Amino acid sequence: MSARPILPSPQAGDLLSWYDRHRRRLPWRAPPGEAADPYRVWLSEIMLQQTTVATVGPYFERFITRWPSVEALAAAPLEDVLAAWAGLGYYARARNLHACARVVAGTHGGRFPDTEVGLRALPGVGPYTAAAIAAIAFGRPAAAVDGNVERVITRLHGIDTPLPEAKAQIRARTLDLVPEDRPGDFAQALMDLGASLCSPKRPACALCPWRDCCVANARGDAETLPRRAAKPERPTRRGAAFWAERGNGTVLIHRRPPKGLLGGMDGLWLTPLSADIDPAEARAHAPFPARWNRIAGEVDHLFTHFRLRLTVFAATDVTAFAPTGSRWVSKAELAEVGFPTVMRKAAQHALRALHGPGAEALAAFRRRRPTRT
Repeated sequence: MSARPILPSPQAGDLLSWYDRHRRRLPWRAPPGEAADPYRVWLSEIMLQQTTVATVGPYFERFITRWPSVEALAAAPLEDVLAAWAGLGYYARARNLHACARVVAGTHGGRFPDTEVGLRALPGVGPYTAAAIAAIAFGRPAAAVDGNVERVITRLHGIDTPLPEAKAQIRARTLDLVPEDRPGDFAQALMDLGASLCSPKRPACALCPWRDCCVANARGDAETLPRRAAKPERPTRRGAAFWAERGNGTVLIHRRPPKGLLGGMDGLWLTPLSADIDPAEARAHAPFPARWNRIAGEVDHLFTHFRLRLTVFAATDVTAFAPTGSRWVSKAELAEVGFPTVMRKAAQHALRALHGPGAEALAAFRRRRPTRT
């Protein structure tokens, strides 16, 4: 690791001056000169993990409207939180969010710990999230390093070591730059710089407040940084989803077990997601005996560590009772169930095949689908 400060402290001032002119207006940020609300900071940081600002915005607004305090969120049923989270993905975050709210409300009297160490002890709060909350909500000099900050610091110092090996070096370099005054604004300024000027492709180096001291700008290789170690190809698993429809038009919805992938979420009946299942043998995992017809085509979905290809089977005019953990809902209610994305894809595939592209329930799904960038 390189020795300490390459940049003198005035460089932090240059970035903060730029931030004061160009800061993004985001629903979770406090206006200039006002103290940040730790609850809003925490909620936004959990939502923003591996998710874009554009996607998070509407979810954040709905959560804040429905649960305006950590105590209100802690008192909510987990099922309601999971349903409100549906579409954001990485559902362990929602379960940890609820668990964390209960710890803060029940153990800490509704007040978040104000140090990185204290924050790290909360469910779902890792090193980056703890640093971001400590800096933004409590003014602690912490190095909040997300993907945007990795890109800025790697280019600024010309760090050629590939990620993830370079993470410790990047964090140390970031911490060297954090000013004692306005550490929260500095953390958000770094994020904004990475999200706007210091973009992955075609960075606007001529407009950057650090253009004169940026190693990558001087070398002309900013677009090549940060370097990344080659990732292994994601394995592909196969499984099946089961669309069961009764004569009155109601559809079988199943709630998955609370632990594991998609834990506690509602959707179609699925084969186990922990194994690769041959579609020809998938009927053995159906919710009940019926005339299960295979729908042409597949549903393709990427999880963090694997790709899932689902075959969808449909049975209509079903007369069976709903199995334990399942219920029948009308097609008009499907868009309100709160399906995770993979379940939504499977349901849309079935609706399109059975009822045509103009199906009313299919149109409702499309209207409720969150916008992603």
